[in-house]
Amino acid sequence: MTAGPQLPERTPRAKGEPTALDGLLVVDFTRVVAGPACTQTLADFGAEVIKIENPDGGDDTRHYEHAEIGGESAAFISLNRNKRGIALDFTNPAALELARQLIAKADVVVENFSGGVMKKYGLDYASVAPTNPRLIYCSISAYGRKGEFALRPGFDPITQAESGFMSLNGFPDGEPVRTGSPIVDMATGMSACNAILLALIARDRLGRGQQVEVALIDTAVALTGFYGMAYLISGENPGRFGNSPNGSPTVGVYQASDGPLYMACANDRLYRRLVTDVLDRPDLVTDPEFAHRKNRTANREKLRGIIAGIFASDTLEHWMAKMKKANIPVGYLRTVEQGFNSPEVRGRDRLSQIPHPTAGSVPNIETPLHMSLTPSIDPVAAPLLGEHTREVLRNTLGYDDRSIAALAEAGAFGKAGNTD
Repeated sequence: MTAGPQLPERTPRAKGEPTALDGLLVVDFTRVVAGPACTQTLADFGAEVIKIENPDGGDDTRHYEHAEIGGESAAFISLNRNKRGIALDFTNPAALELARQLIAKADVVVENFSGGVMKKYGLDYASVAPTNPRLIYCSISAYGRKGEFALRPGFDPITQAESGFMSLNGFPDGEPVRTGSPIVDMATGMSACNAILLALIARDRLGRGQQVEVALIDTAVALTGFYGMAYLISGENPGRFGNSPNGSPTVGVYQASDGPLYMACANDRLYRRLVTDVLDRPDLVTDPEFAHRKNRTANREKLRGIIAGIFASDTLEHWMAKMKKANIPVGYLRTVEQGFNSPEVRGRDRLSQIPHPTAGSVPNIETPLHMSLTPSIDPVAAPLLGEHTREVLRNTLGYDDRSIAALAEAGAFGKAGNTD
């Protein structure tokens, strides 16, 4: 197994800088991707996020196979930064009571269990709202909490497939392709975070909380974007265009003599600059087959062949230099390794290493959100299973060591070892 790249230590934030969500208590019942992505953003900007896990193995992503370090998976580390983790066995009445006490003190609850699970344990919104009317309760699911599909399980690739989103990805002569990254999960997590923040603003105005809901299928439909809207207007089913939206011959991947590039000349102005200043073919402007966008699309295979032949005649750096000089939107087609080691990424301090209790240090990918007055907090690695159980019970709920020991003896935290 090859070692990961060398990463710098992270530069700490300035002392005394405020955080956007200081004082906000979030009780996090989520696992896998969408829910943890949502609560990690809240934690990044100062919310106190208490992640509750099943003591028997915890979050499923702890065991994902992509890579691991210090006994923790890449998936879990990437989605659970800045959270405090506790382990509660919901089959134990004492553990359920602890969960209810945390919810009673919370500003926000986020859950993404299968339909009916929270109600089964008396932790659903209808059960807990009377004791905490200012609570924002966010439910994330595959198909929503109401209707005939409410109890149906579903995951990112299933909703990519069923919404039509997957049918847009791939090449015309191939089968539909799911996105490599779980884009529906990630976008649903972002939407859930937005919904929570909107509800918090509404709470300030209205004086009470509310239940908010985000579903993977809804997000997947929204992600069809203008292709979905075009279908609703025309009734024509959109197809797959590979790397060239709508089959545009001047958008997509081209091969120089020694490597690929991705170009996006999506309008007449950029096209004229491309063929005159870069390709030295002004005839491709005056030729009526290529003079306007619609003509170029109608004759795309012919034009693409001409452009491909020109690009293949010289090196990648030759073309990149000419295109950058002409201000043509173009980029290197990189692998993850190349992208993560590129000056565009490294120059923005996107990657670092942070301390971890079993690995010594783990890689960290910074939040993409930037705020000048209330920047993200200094990142803390994802918690070990049950790492902060005693600390949370002591500091948040006011339990003393004797009471915590009694709860442990009663099995509230599962088997021994699930508290710090």
